[in-house]
Amino acid sequence: MITLTSDFGSPYPAAMKGVIRRHTDAEMIDVAHDLPRGDPRAAAFWLRFVLPEFLPAVHCAVVDPGVGTDRDALVVRAGAHVLVAPDNGLAMPPARALAGAEAAAEVEAFVVDVDEPASQTFHGRDVFAPVAARIRARLDDDPANAGPEGVAAALESMVDLSPATDPVDIAFPEPTVERDEAGDPVAVDGEVLVIDRFGNVVTNVPGELVRGSDWIRVNGELTPVAETFGAVDPGDRLVTVGSHGYVECDVNDGRGDGAFDLRPGDEVRLVGDNVSF
Repeated sequence: MITLTSDFGSPYPAAMKGVIRRHTDAEMIDVAHDLPRGDPRAAAFWLRFVLPEFLPAVHCAVVDPGVGTDRDALVVRAGAHVLVAPDNGLAMPPARALAGAEAAAEVEAFVVDVDEPASQTFHGRDVFAPVAARIRARLDDDPANAGPEGVAAALESMVDLSPATDPVDIAFPEPTVERDEAGDPVAVDGEVLVIDRFGNVVTNVPGELVRGSDWIRVNGELTPVAETFGAVDPGDRLVTVGSHGYVECDVNDGRGDGAFDLRPGDEVRLVGDNVSF
């Protein structure tokens, strides 16, 4: 299996699939091609959330504002999974998530020795898709290439891969938690990580910090805490915990980014308005 992720929209992913099909008849699954344009951090967040749901696969992810520059092309092994991506940080958080899902499997990164590509503006087609396809074909050629050790041996045997000494990484910010004398949280200073297509504002605040609360102040505005959108009337604001485990600032049947006036990178201060928070 090969998964494909990008910020390309259409029709560029079709060209990548055409290239891949020349090398392998492996199943291809689109994760997303409408990720925020030129935003490796957003791509890293969503891949960290989505890719652990897959069985071992080759994951080709291209959100590449540095296309055509001297940034490297990376292959990253996380257990029996392989990620192929530009060296701009987007590969490392999902690689760690995949390794954690495989009981602390090893993460190792390789730099790809890239021939002169046909285009300096479409490395998804000319660099990353061919590499992903060749790796998938190599893994499928021999049953011994299954499992983490087999994948590691297969990658080490590829002559155009060499160990990466210092791959670019992305670190997601940690929230600052204020606690009372009993150790209970009373306020959290966090940050908006991403906003999804529904306008839901995803913060870096762990959901357990607000569970059990009924109301909370978001940058000073009193807002109910609810487990479901339907717990408030259409058009009303709410704070909830998303499926990724982080606090979201949302609107039932509306857009939270507009209602809360928040964008990725903005600061968010959550202050408890009842004893439980």
